[in-house]
Amino acid sequence: MSDGHTLLDTPAPGRRGRAPLLIGGGLAFVLLATVGATAGWVLAGPDEPSPTDPPAAAASTALTSAPAPTSAAPSPATVAPTTARPTPPAPSSKPPTGYVTVPDLVGDGFEGVRSDLRDRKLGWRLIFGTGLGEKVERLDPAPGTRVSHGTTVKVYVAGPAPEAEVPDLDDYDCADAAATIVERGFYPRYRTGRVGKVRSQDPEPDVTRHWNDEVAISCGGEE
Repeated sequence: MSDGHTLLDTPAPGRRGRAPLLIGGGLAFVLLATVGATAGWVLAGPDEPSPTDPPAAAASTALTSAPAPTSAAPSPATVAPTTARPTPPAPSSKPPTGYVTVPDLVGDGFEGVRSDLRDRKLGWRLIFGTGLGEKVERLDPAPGTRVSHGTTVKVYVAGPAPEAEVPDLDDYDCADAAATIVERGFYPRYRTGRVGKVRSQDPEPDVTRHWNDEVAISCGGEE
């Protein structure tokens, strides 16, 4: 007859194989999980942050990789201005304003000489001679002399003063009447001033006189 204690300590054949299988399966699962995590980290590369890394670590990496700021160029306002010396003007060969050179008009007719002097803003004084003709014999100041505007040039004419007809100046403005008298070769003389209309004249219109003779006019009222 067999002992009861021996029967209880002997495991059944079916139960002995199940426990080792359960323990081996659990160890295999843990091993596969560890290998899979390691393979994933290797494929991602060492520069890729781990999903478990904190956000602060990724931000720190971005800041350290940014390029260092360069120094800005100075603004134009901070640049000290340079002092340039002005360039002196070039000397001019032109005569000063208000001066003119007496032209060489010797041998021309006196009327043309008078017009030329007037265009150059010069005065004139006709001095007639006792010879023949209307040609100019000399000028004073002499041709080539630089004089100021308004200078009176003496014009020496070979022959005597020719005759001229006195114009009718009735109702002329006084200034216009004087200009007409000069144009005709006479000299104006003002009896009552130089403002207003011409009321009378002497000599009367249409009479014959000589160059350089006077024509008197009364302006602005009756005598």
